[in-house]
Amino acid sequence: MLYAIGVMALGGIVLGALLGYASTRFKVEGDPLVDKIDSILPQTQCGQCGFPGCRPYAEAIAKDEADINQCPPGGDENIHKLAELLGKEYKPLSAEHGVEKPKQVALIDEKICIGCTLCIQACPVDAIVGAAKQMHTIVADLCTGCELCIPPCPVECISMITVDATLDTWKWQKPGTKRVIPIMPVAPTAQAA
Repeated sequence: MLYAIGVMALGGIVLGALLGYASTRFKVEGDPLVDKIDSILPQTQCGQCGFPGCRPYAEAIAKDEADINQCPPGGDENIHKLAELLGKEYKPLSAEHGVEKPKQVALIDEKICIGCTLCIQACPVDAIVGAAKQMHTIVADLCTGCELCIPPCPVECISMITVDATLDTWKWQKPGTKRVIPIMPVAPTAQAA
């Protein structure tokens, strides 16, 4: 019995050492610039930029194979951040790739849903829950608003709703953007004598 435990322990030590050596010998280094660009992108994985996801788009930007203004979900704010990071000049969002929209999430009308699972297969972030021939629903916290679930739906039961800004989601506007501050007339007050 002790012999078997000793053989197993020795085998574990040898395999552990072999795995440790392999992890350092065959380590794949990532490009830190790609990681920084990818962290700025919105991670919607929508493909509107012409790439299958945010990481491939970040790699193309780092290699100068793509422009910084191809991401409609990231909008103007992300273009400014990318221009600052890369030391490039700001460019407005490319109309060829879409227009900037407010934050949206998908909504499934569960009365119409037939449970075909085509929307589940199309969702890049697994924000749709359901099973075959059962109604589906959206996990709003996971939905990125990419709209990729809308075209495959055969009964058109998916719509996009705008997410209102709350204290948790509200952001300051970028300096230099056009802001309007209303000027309201104030009734004169009596001076105390």
